[in-house]
Amino acid sequence: MRDGKKQVLIVGGTGYLGKRLVKASLAQGHPTYVLQRLDDAVHIEKIELLLSFKEQGAHLVSGSFDDHQSLVDAVKLVDVVISAISGVHLRSHHILLQLKLVDAIKEAGNIKRFLPSEFGTDPARMENAMELGRVTFDDKMAVRKAIQEAGIPFTYVSANCFAGYFVGGLCQPGGILPSRDHVVLFGDGNQKCIFVDEDDIAMYTIKTIDDPRTLNKTLYLRPPQNILPQREVVEIWEKLIGKQLQKSSIFKEEFLTNMKRDGAEEASQLYPEIKYTTVHEYMKRYL
Repeated sequence: MRDGKKQVLIVGGTGYLGKRLVKASLAQGHPTYVLQRLDDAVHIEKIELLLSFKEQGAHLVSGSFDDHQSLVDAVKLVDVVISAISGVHLRSHHILLQLKLVDAIKEAGNIKRFLPSEFGTDPARMENAMELGRVTFDDKMAVRKAIQEAGIPFTYVSANCFAGYFVGGLCQPGGILPSRDHVVLFGDGNQKCIFVDEDDIAMYTIKTIDDPRTLNKTLYLRPPQNILPQREVVEIWEKLIGKQLQKSSIFKEEFLTNMKRDGAEEASQLYPEIKYTTVHEYMKRYL
């Protein structure tokens, strides 16, 4: 710890959410370390991003999942480890690499909190998920089991639906830009979902690392103004563009379940000082 601020190592810092976590950690004054993996050296975009982190005050530390000691050495530099490595099963899927990170954290013995790569739907509540997406949830649960068996202090962050993937596509799989002509509704479009801006996910995540209320718990991100049915997301967009979309419906499925359970906290209640981005504000970027 330096000047009362926990030192943070971010693994996967050049990724979609990882780069936001680095930014949020620096913004909240934490000495921030970013794991620079050997395979980053062949990606010019990643190198440029890492160098920009360094210019902003972050520390780059070399390490590899194929080199256990390098991970141990990196972990020993900090108080908190946050992993944001990819868990998207349709593209790169590296969730189980975190088992090597768990081994390094256990050996180092100094970590006050580990936040594994979660951030989406709580895998503990997805035992009935369809097979295509089930591998991600099963792998995340395997990492959780390893963390808890190793006795590592943790916080799991469940952010539900990333706004960039869901709001932009009007909640339709496969689209990330809102149509100005047609939308497909799931059933009647009235099943609620929870949408969170990715920058807000990062801010809430960094906020939690110093908070004893979230130690060894799941932190749910449920911004109250962003708990909306698909139909209302579409209506927000229609008002912004001044046009009604043609609508069709394919199937109905419950998306929102009761998130209240023991061992959990809700981020917007714990950190009311964070002004989160509403769905209405988010949609304006597409005008």
